[in-house]
Amino acid sequence: MTQAPLRSMSPSSQTQDAETRWQRYCELLWHHPSLGFWLDCSRMPLDRALLATLEPRFQQAFTAMQELEAGAIANPDEGRMVGHYWLRAPELAPGDAIANGIRDEIQRQKSFAAQVLSGSLLAPTGGVFTDVVWIGIGGSGLGPLLIINALQQPNCGLHFHFLDNVDPEGMRRLFDQLGERMRTALVVVVSKSGGTPEPHIGMVETRHRLELMGGVWHRQAVAVTMVGSKLDRQADQEAWLRRFDLADWIGGRTSITSAVGLLPALLARIDIDAFLAGAAAMDVATRIPRVSDNPAALMAASWYVAGDGAGKRDLVMLPYRDRLETFSRYLQQLIMESLGKRLDRRGVTVNQGLAVYGNKGSTDQHAYVQQLRDGIDNFFVTFIESLEDPDDIPNLEESGPGDFLAGFLQGTRDALTESGRQCLSITLTKLDARALGALIALFERTVSLYAELIDINAYHQPGVEAGKQAAAAVLELQHRIERLLADGQCRTAAETARELGQPSQVERTFRLLRHMSFNRCGVVSEGNWAEPAGVRFHRTRD
Repeated sequence: MTQAPLRSMSPSSQTQDAETRWQRYCELLWHHPSLGFWLDCSRMPLDRALLATLEPRFQQAFTAMQELEAGAIANPDEGRMVGHYWLRAPELAPGDAIANGIRDEIQRQKSFAAQVLSGSLLAPTGGVFTDVVWIGIGGSGLGPLLIINALQQPNCGLHFHFLDNVDPEGMRRLFDQLGERMRTALVVVVSKSGGTPEPHIGMVETRHRLELMGGVWHRQAVAVTMVGSKLDRQADQEAWLRRFDLADWIGGRTSITSAVGLLPALLARIDIDAFLAGAAAMDVATRIPRVSDNPAALMAASWYVAGDGAGKRDLVMLPYRDRLETFSRYLQQLIMESLGKRLDRRGVTVNQGLAVYGNKGSTDQHAYVQQLRDGIDNFFVTFIESLEDPDDIPNLEESGPGDFLAGFLQGTRDALTESGRQCLSITLTKLDARALGALIALFERTVSLYAELIDINAYHQPGVEAGKQAAAAVLELQHRIERLLADGQCRTAAETARELGQPSQVERTFRLLRHMSFNRCGVVSEGNWAEPAGVRFHRTRD
């Protein structure tokens, strides 16, 4: 994977002659033969001088990654290590206990899935399990959703349903879709701490519906959580069907090679050994301490120079396969939760981040490529393509669907280049379990290296915790409002807030009262909604 010296390219030099562009392509094309994986950075503003400037910082980043993988405390807020790399290479874990624990968990998952799929483990009704209701939020939902959408083949394994929100309409639709099959569904609840509100609420509602349908919760429920967590204790006390460990050194957004991703893959008859092998092979490639030979370093350098080291350009993902439609959503959490930080490691306010949006090609060429080519230049694109097309979709005309798809990608890429827009391209020989593992590992390492370049901690999330605390405060206020209204008196939002000792929370109080009045809480409103200050609320007496 040795490469020639890099040629200079600035964002305004897109009118290069064809020979120069070809030279840049050859020089900036990284290839991994056994993975069937290419990364092309030739249409990003990289040059030898810039990489030389960044080289000392990359060497620090490589050292930091070595320390991370050796077991250094990466999240000082929680005093924990970050070890998702060990999940696909247990021999690298710091100590035999962790390494053996990883191997044992994989074997336990394989054994459980084999029992379910073979019919040796039956549903309480006596029939085989038919479906999976997967309850998880963030990476605990997006990772499994990506695995299933990208890799599950038709009529292979169980049918999956994802409950990843507390939207009551979404819950109703899922439950109605399942119908009688609730009685033959596995319910997998994923919550590392066991105290996250969204999966808890999803669990409670699913359990209620399942038992109404005649299911037996403890014989259908599976927990994926940290040993000793609130959820783990509940599952143990109630003798749930299985419990799988989610170690404290596994972060939600990097949990896809743990039970969070492997268990659904196994239940969908997906080759997890190939998935883990692909991730492990990319990990090896991205440990090389030379920027020009390291795809994650090249991609991190591209991100850095594109946004002036401050995230000034958005990352637009355009995967040209329907099966990767979820990948943009998955990357939103991986990248934005990792890099969106107010403070750097020195405590200086930097407001870092990298916004991610996108969907799939060529569908979205008709949605927003017009702006990408001719509108505000505040982004860079990452194209993803797979070379091998299915052989059972024939070319019924002169050009087949795969030819058109490839042509649309090439045309869009060239059209953007002609307008001076920046883009990266990732090419896979084929989209299979090994390739998806490699793709995920590449972005995981790129995020880590980029975080080192901008000197922020990619492995904590104070903003997320602040959001959870704020939500808890809102719910507590609602409970107080409910208790206050029990006296039957009629009050405005301002009067309610004052009586609760929350005079600064009138707007929040009004919004809570309005929601309560529309949702069978026994709360009645009087007045004109266009004049919120005059609307009065009271609880009806039963």
